[in-house]
Formats: sequence, C-alpha cells, structure tokens
Amino acid sequence: MSLRKVLFLTKAVCCGGIKYQATNFSLQNLWVLSATTTRFYSTENLGNKNKEGNSPEKVDILGRFFPQNELGVKDAQEVKNEQEKFEQEQKEKSQENEKSWRRMKMGFAVFGGALTVMGGCMVVEMGAPKRGEEGQILEDEFSNLPIVWQYLRRTWKELTFYEKMIKEPSRDKLLPDPLPPPYQPSYTLVLEFTDVLVHPDWSYQTGWRFKKRPGVDQFLQTVASSDYEVVIFTSENVFMIWPVLDKLDPENKLISYRLFRDSTHFMDGVHVKNLEGLNRDLSKVIVVDWNKQATQFQPENALILKKWKGADDDTALLDLANLLQTIAMSNVSDVRDVVTYYSQYEDPIAAFRENQRKLLEQMENEKKERDSQPDQNLARGWLRTFTRR
Repeated sequence: MSLRKVLFLTKAVCCGGIKYQATNFSLQNLWVLSATTTRFYSTENLGNKNKEGNSPEKVDILGRFFPQNELGVKDAQEVKNEQEKFEQEQKEKSQENEKSWRRMKMGFAVFGGALTVMGGCMVVEMGAPKRGEEGQILEDEFSNLPIVWQYLRRTWKELTFYEKMIKEPSRDKLLPDPLPPPYQPSYTLVLEFTDVLVHPDWSYQTGWRFKKRPGVDQFLQTVASSDYEVVIFTSENVFMIWPVLDKLDPENKLISYRLFRDSTHFMDGVHVKNLEGLNRDLSKVIVVDWNKQATQFQPENALILKKWKGADDDTALLDLANLLQTIAMSNVSDVRDVVTYYSQYEDPIAAFRENQRKLLEQMENEKKERDSQPDQNLARGWLRTFTRR
C-alpha cells in the first residue's frame, strides 16, 4: 500500500466517514487535516452538545473511562466513623504531648531549684571562715573582701583543693627514707600488680578472681633475695588489691611497700607513676609495667613487658628474674643504661633470652678451645723431642 492510500484511509477514519475528493495530498492539506482532527478531539469541546455556546461543559474524562459507583449509606457512615476516630486519636496524641512537655518543664524547674539550693548550702558551708578553739573567727587572705566575695573565694579554694587531691598524689614522699647500710638493698624494683603478676578473671563458677601468673612465687623469692627492694605500685584501688596482696605475700617478707591509686598522678585519663616521689636514687630504680603511658615521667627507668592475659604457658617472669638477678650480680652502677638498651626491643624478655643463648654458645666455644689447647701443647713437645728444637 502506498503512502497516499494510507493517508487517505487515516483521514477517512478520523473524520467519521467524511470523504475527500482530492487525489493529490500536499503538505498544506496534511497540516489542515491535522488541525481539524486536533480540534475535533480537543478536551475543550468533549461532551459539549452546544458547539456554539460560550461556556463549554466541563467533563470528568477519567470518570467516563473509569466509572465509579456512589457509596452506599453504610459505607459512607463507616468512612465518617474512621475519619472521626483518626481525628480523635490525633487530638489525644496532641494533648499527651502537651502534658509530657509540661511535666518535662516542671522537672527541669525542680532540678534547677534543687541545684540552686544545694549550691547555696555548699557556698555557705565551705565558704564560711574558720574558727579557733574558742569560737573566734580566724582571719585569712579573703577577710578584707566583701562578705559575698569572701564566701565565693573560700568555696573555690576548697573545690580546687579536692581536685588537686584527685589528680595529684596524696603525699609528696611516697616511701620512707632508706635504711642505713647494710640493711638497705642496693636496687629498688617497682612492679605493676594487674596483668604483670596477676590477671583478673571471671567465670560462672567462681565469679571474679585474680589468677596468679605462672612462676610469680618463684619470681618474688628470687628478686627479694637478690638485693632488691620490692615495691608494688599499681593504679588499682587499695580496697580491692590489699587482700589479694595479703594472700600473695602473707608474711610480708617479699614485698617491702605497697602503693596504690592515691599515689599516682591522674593525667588525660591515665594514672601516671612519678618515680621522683619514691625517695630513692633513680639510677638504682627499675619499674616493670605493661602500660607505657603509666611511666611517661621516667621512661628510661621503665621496662615495658607484654600484657599478660592469663596464658598458662607463660614463662616471662622466670626470664625477668634471670635478667634482674644478672643486673644485681654484675653490680651495675646505673640500671637506666641496661633498661634503655632492652627498651628498644618490642619484647625485652625475648631479647634477653636471645642474648643469653648467644652468650652460652660463646662460652661453650671458648671451653672447647681451652680443652683443645693441651693436645696442641703435647704435639709440640713431641716435635721438639724428635727435632731437638
């Protein structure tokens, strides 16, 4: 079928049977027919019976193609009930939110009032001037200020004092003066308790308990008898660790002193141990810990070990006892040189063990050389006998 016949049939169908006699279809005729078809199917005249009227009828096109039945009385009542129920729920929810907000504001007001009353009582109690034995008021550096400023400044001083108690050690001298010779040991060994000597462990059968590290008893006996003054210096609470130390050293013969959290500096969330407060010569002090931040004041005295997590096949304490015993037997004048050397390794105990192995091999080689010397001397003697030289 040619293009001309197709256009003719299309015009005949779209125009409702109107016949066109023209046989030649130019571009102008095609444009006229398209405009006529567009006007015929325009939505403006759809459903308008009076084509000459000024106000065409508005028709719901979707309604014609998809007719909907009107709701019955029962269905309309159900829709109305659902709508009223939804509005009632929204109203109740709004009222409940309003009540919650009112209760919250009341709570904030009561809390603020309580804080105000407590603050006032604290200022009156802590800011009051001190009195003597006979009840007279004692003058201080704030007595010449107005009464309000006196109470505020005294309160601030008390608060900073308690803050200092939390962040700084409870005393400047943590240990007493050394004993006169020869009773005072030559070296001081400072040990962290948790995860160095013991490890906190929990189970359903026993609950919380402290597990002893393998070889801890032998370690304490070795260092205590090797010219060491043993000091437990831990960041734990005294009330929790003191009974455990009593079981670890019931006769108080191995551990000389015990220092706890109140003897540390609290800095950036870490309890730091300041060895300056030990009242000992730092050239003779070795601190053993697993936390490098806890010994940041004197890192040259710190021997940092790997944190023990409860393994039963651990032998670090036995090797550590050998290292400390070697230092004491060598009469090292400044232990910081030895500690600094082993601190360059990630595992100082493993490095010491390797050095010990190399030393033993060297000693065996030297022994073999000495043993072979008599044979050589005997051979030289025979040679001199035959050659008379």
